[in-house]
Amino acid sequence: MASEQLKKEETLAMRRRLIGQSCRLFYSDDPVKIVRARGQYLFDENGKRYLDCISNVHHVGHCHPSITKAAAAQMDILNTNTRFLHDNVVLYAERLAATLPEKLSVFYFVNSGSEANDLALRLAQQYTQHEDVIVLDHAYHGHLMSLIDISPYKFRKLAGQKEWVHVAPLPDTYRGMYREDHPNPGQAYADTVKDLIEEVHSKGRKISAFFAESLPSVGGQLVLPQGYSAKVAEYVRSAGGVFVADEVQTGFGRVGSHFWAFQLQGDGFCPDIVTMGKPMGNGHPLACVATTVEIAGAFTANGVEYFNTFGGNPVSCAIGLAVLDVIEKEDLRGNAERVGAHLKDLLTKLKTRHQIIGDVRGVGLFVGLELVKDREMKTPATETAARVVKRLKEEDQICVSTDGPWENVLKFKPPMCFSMEDTELVVRCIERILTDMEANDL
Repeated sequence: MASEQLKKEETLAMRRRLIGQSCRLFYSDDPVKIVRARGQYLFDENGKRYLDCISNVHHVGHCHPSITKAAAAQMDILNTNTRFLHDNVVLYAERLAATLPEKLSVFYFVNSGSEANDLALRLAQQYTQHEDVIVLDHAYHGHLMSLIDISPYKFRKLAGQKEWVHVAPLPDTYRGMYREDHPNPGQAYADTVKDLIEEVHSKGRKISAFFAESLPSVGGQLVLPQGYSAKVAEYVRSAGGVFVADEVQTGFGRVGSHFWAFQLQGDGFCPDIVTMGKPMGNGHPLACVATTVEIAGAFTANGVEYFNTFGGNPVSCAIGLAVLDVIEKEDLRGNAERVGAHLKDLLTKLKTRHQIIGDVRGVGLFVGLELVKDREMKTPATETAARVVKRLKEEDQICVSTDGPWENVLKFKPPMCFSMEDTELVVRCIERILTDMEANDL
């Protein structure tokens, strides 16, 4: 660490000169320089404290002492690649297996969610010997070229859709084609995937995989309608494909009631491949793919070794084990369930007082507040959402960001140690800002 801290203006000038401009900062017009963090709080160079509602990566809290202790202790003993036999990787795999359905029993460790999703794509295509992939509209699965190809959120701004990629409607019961008043939106949206599969087959092509976040995030903090995933899996498997659940943002107890968000779809549903990342190492680069013996066997049978230099190294696995310990010892799943329910309840009450709030949705500490110009037409209030985010940062030192196709959804994915008092402060500040904006016709 540098012995002398640069002034904020110097840091910003150097960043603009040295770092690619496509690597954007939060609050780009007036960035926050964060120099330390603890729990759910960030601190700038002047010691000003910010409440963090953004950092789902720092899952159990920034700089948790148990995590930093485990990292330092293992780094002091050994860190090497997984071609050497070591306990940590197998002990960690065993702990992960205990959280998953029995058939998901083979693990590949990598360093990021993007690496995990890229490997999942390889596994699916090798196992099925098919190429084509179905994804949800507005989906984002990572920054590698292979993943930009299956991420409508990205490819629509770039080279466009490849012929082997097929986009299914986002199962949005707020503004999608089948809404809350539909008798069975899960079945109805699943049938759109069935129709898409038939269309693919009519072109002489075959499906390798259906990829979906268990809770679509970039799509707007959505909760999939009940029954959707099980029916989609049925249709996809009948077509010779596999179901890939992207848990990179949603896993490790964020939903509270379950360890994995895909489990919200019921005990009868199990994906064929699960990818995980962001919260896994609490800020340390650690990710993983879990799959079945059959899919892993087909991948081995291709005769090409899979080797990842840093994936599953002793330090990463020590950190992963420590994260699991903290989730359990501090009852962070229970906290996510209680605090998340309180947040949704407060935001739902806020909706009754402010017409600009169109929808409140989510589960656990994965919550979205959608702002609209009018509730009937559901016109996205994108500019208002941006102003709320800006004012929360400037007036209240609360860090929140937006998501959704129109960037009109305030998203809440804070560290899992977020408290009841934190939720009450955030909602109180949002109400003050909305009331002021309404009074001034902003």
